[in-house]
Amino acid sequence: MISRPAILLLMAVLLAAMPARADNPAIPQFWDVKERLIKPDISSFARVRFLTTTDFPPFNFIDANGLLSGLHVDLARAICRKLEILDRCQIQALPWDELEPALERNQGDALIAGLAITPDKREKYAFTRSYLRFPARFVAGRASVLEEPIDAAVAGKRVGVLARSEHEAMLRDYFPDARPVTYSRAEWLFEDLRAGKLDAAFGDGMRLAFWLAGQESGDCCRFAGGPYLAPEYFGSGLAIAVRGGDAALADAFDYALREINMDGTFAELYLRYFPVSFF
Repeated sequence: MISRPAILLLMAVLLAAMPARADNPAIPQFWDVKERLIKPDISSFARVRFLTTTDFPPFNFIDANGLLSGLHVDLARAICRKLEILDRCQIQALPWDELEPALERNQGDALIAGLAITPDKREKYAFTRSYLRFPARFVAGRASVLEEPIDAAVAGKRVGVLARSEHEAMLRDYFPDARPVTYSRAEWLFEDLRAGKLDAAFGDGMRLAFWLAGQESGDCCRFAGGPYLAPEYFGSGLAIAVRGGDAALADAFDYALREINMDGTFAELYLRYFPVSFF
């Protein structure tokens, strides 16, 4: 796993290089363009208080100026702007283990911090629809001819994957003809991929995107094939959680999230923090 300081450093390099980007990165879209949502009335909320953390870059972190930053912070502001409640919006950072107690004590109105969407959590909270999911991806050397259909292309190929991970389980289930090579540490996997000892690697698309863009990859490799979204392995992605009795607030966030996706705001935010798209 890439460390927090390494991610922050890599983000700074990538953001500085964004104007020179000449490719056409894929933007994730989870909304039906034909769907229309009614803008809910949330005038009963005197203010809307988002709760997040400071240690989940690039989603939320303290930047070089000591300010709370990240995709979640900018997304919360965009939601409030779309709902025309920016003057009533607040964003507060707390340690992870204090987020849910704070929401339950009415010290905040919404969690935007990557809370897992589980059956138990759904009994306590109302969630928005997912605004971002994390696909599995294959990475191969730049000279590789590995492309879709990947299930046939990886037959008999040595594919590196982290041992005992959900990605290993998916690789074995979805691509039974591949030859998994398991690793206990990501850096060892990457070393072997860069050295040509593997035909491909399989793992979390976001982490792989950071590695591909970083100096450690030596520009050796590229994504091969498309993204694989598999909720049965990786969950439902990221969503905003509110108290169960505040479902109308979740509906309002859904309205704003759809509008943000349709007008290009989400694409701009996504590329701001993920200039190398993992989709």
